[in-house]
Amino acid sequence: MRIQPSRLPFFLAIARNGGVLAAADALHVTPSAVSQQLTRLESEVGQPLVERTPRGVTLTAAGRELAELAENIEREINETELRLASAGDDPTGVVRLGGFQTFFSSVLAPALPRWREELYGVELQIHEGPRAELLRALRAADLEIVIVEYDTAETAPPLGPAIREIPLLDDPWKLVAPAGTLAATELVELERLRTPWLGVEASAATAQAVRRVRTPLGQSTSAHTYAEYPTALALVAAGEGMTLLPTLALQGTLPEGVEVADVPGLGARRLALRHRTGRRGPSQAVTAAIDFLRDISASFQADPTTDVTA
Repeated sequence: MRIQPSRLPFFLAIARNGGVLAAADALHVTPSAVSQQLTRLESEVGQPLVERTPRGVTLTAAGRELAELAENIEREINETELRLASAGDDPTGVVRLGGFQTFFSSVLAPALPRWREELYGVELQIHEGPRAELLRALRAADLEIVIVEYDTAETAPPLGPAIREIPLLDDPWKLVAPAGTLAATELVELERLRTPWLGVEASAATAQAVRRVRTPLGQSTSAHTYAEYPTALALVAAGEGMTLLPTLALQGTLPEGVEVADVPGLGARRLALRHRTGRRGPSQAVTAAIDFLRDISASFQADPTTDVTA
């Protein structure tokens, strides 16, 4: 058996997109070209790599093994290209950073002029997206660094092989409610509040925190569900319900009709940096970017955090 490496990107596209047609779209080639490469690859392997179904294809056991091999090869090539590009005395190269809105707007964006001054040889490319999508891109070496968020009272998302996590800061949760909801006292008693809780899209870090706090209280929920913090603030301002939001999401001027309270026991949202370790470690550019991101995050939290490695 002799596998032609040039066929592996076609097979990896099939595995990631679920079929020949979708793979062709992703690669900007014809379906016939993808199908031919698959047929030849199965001939070289000597056994089927996919099972065809009305909804697309699923990988056989051999196909899963080959897809893992293809991902490893892709990752090695990407890392080598970046390492070659960043070789030299000063960090140079491209760093692709994945993350979410509040980190980018409140922590990173104000520090970009400093980045351009201190890391003038490192081009930063920002990619905003859902956590699951960003973590897949990190594993595939399509991103060098990913910033994730999760409720500190919940289990952190799995690291995966050769992925290192560096906590950046813990962002306290705040109770956000329509104006007039909270008693004019220093201590807010959640069990006495009658305002319904807003629903939260299940994958958001806020959903974990709201569920943890609300469930023991047995209080009612609103008919509304939000995914983004600006939507939550708009609904709260309209008197439609209350929720928890992290401190970073409450920077700047809040909408009229919103009040914010510190409540004991709400906990915090953890913001953490993840990057691949690899056999040779991160490139100079990635190392410099990690140090920069840790430094700017420290200004939002006095207490340092520790590293977690897998």
